[in-house]
Amino acid sequence: MSTPVPQDRPPHPTFGEAFLYWLKLGFISFGGPAGQIAVMHQELVEKRRWIGERRFLHALNYCMVLPGPEAQQLAIYIGWLLHRTWGGIVAGTLFVLPSLFILAALTYIYLAFGEQVLVKGLFNGIKPAVVAIVVFAAWRIGSRALKNKLLWAMAAASFFAIFVLRLPFPYIVLGAGILGFIGGRIAPDKFKVGGGHGASNKTYGAALIDDDTPAPEHTRFSLSHLLVLLAAFAVLWGAGMLMLGDPVLKDMGEFFTKAALVTFGGAYAVLPYVYQGGVEHYHWLTGTQMIDGLALGETTPGPLIMVVAFVGFVGAWSKEIFGPDALLLAGFVGASVATFFTFLPSFLFILAGAPLVEATHGDLKFTAPLTGITAAVVGVILNLALFFGWHVLWPRASEAAPFSGGFAWFYALISLAAFLALWKYKQDVMRVIAACAVVGLCYTYLS
Repeated sequence: MSTPVPQDRPPHPTFGEAFLYWLKLGFISFGGPAGQIAVMHQELVEKRRWIGERRFLHALNYCMVLPGPEAQQLAIYIGWLLHRTWGGIVAGTLFVLPSLFILAALTYIYLAFGEQVLVKGLFNGIKPAVVAIVVFAAWRIGSRALKNKLLWAMAAASFFAIFVLRLPFPYIVLGAGILGFIGGRIAPDKFKVGGGHGASNKTYGAALIDDDTPAPEHTRFSLSHLLVLLAAFAVLWGAGMLMLGDPVLKDMGEFFTKAALVTFGGAYAVLPYVYQGGVEHYHWLTGTQMIDGLALGETTPGPLIMVVAFVGFVGAWSKEIFGPDALLLAGFVGASVATFFTFLPSFLFILAGAPLVEATHGDLKFTAPLTGITAAVVGVILNLALFFGWHVLWPRASEAAPFSGGFAWFYALISLAAFLALWKYKQDVMRVIAACAVVGLCYTYLS
């Protein structure tokens, strides 16, 4: 017997209520973009009902085609829908701010004290939880977005393209968008988003911002507003660069701005670029340190591209930009510079483009390509889950021998238990992560 679903629309959250939610999200946004999107869907669509599922997917699809971290951009988009420009700024800032401080603190421990058993043990439990979160996200988004066999086939083709053929993510997105555009004309019923307003209500209840909700006045396109945003972005970027007196920090500002503009396809697509610049060109860190930074980035909240904060911290620390007696200050400033210039463009992309995207809501010729992209993204998320799973369950494997070094059966059990807790018992993501961290810590000390 199904649980009754409330039909009344929830009240509009105050700015303070939204602020507290975005702050909480910044601390629990584990699992990369897939896990973060799943957390936002569960909280904003299912529980709080601040936004309907079709509106959620429409915004997500736009974020998927942009360079930069799509989960953070989705937070900016929804924050903007709820509370105008300042709502988007607060949502996007709080999405990354906790991870900046957490990653900076862990990087300091990493550089100053070497390998810590406590940190290692906690991460040993969190990593399998991350695998479960990403698998759960693939299942959740796939079960909601893939409404027919054609969309399932597109998801499977996307997985084959990225897992077997190793095609770059931007090509997969472009191909899926083209197929969606063609499919929207040939078979429009196959590319309608979701199952209609009524179906969404039967699942979760009426949302505050739903399909039948009139567009708020602030979501309408305004040329004057666009020009103000462009001017504000130019001033912020220019002022930021002028404040960087040290040449190392200036190089970081320029380099991470370029990185922000080429991050099509998510963090893994841009990591080779960051590696090439940070390790080989500027010599801010070593290759081994870069790998360790990626491990920290995978197991801390926030977008995986937050690994740039690690690169900035280590680079400023190793170059001793403020002298040998101020390494911690140098590291934190370097991490902050890398974070600021990497994420600043995301605010412009959303705040300038979202009004145009909102105007296309419900127009099949615009939504069909985005529906195709959603299907492709499900396949990409599954590939990401396998990537995480391989590194966690075969920790000593290599590309040449992908299943060598022994199977980490205990971590597999943690992943399975975490998935069951999320899927069957509907546990909160943060509780699951905390429980897995404790189990990992105990196992590390006992083994």
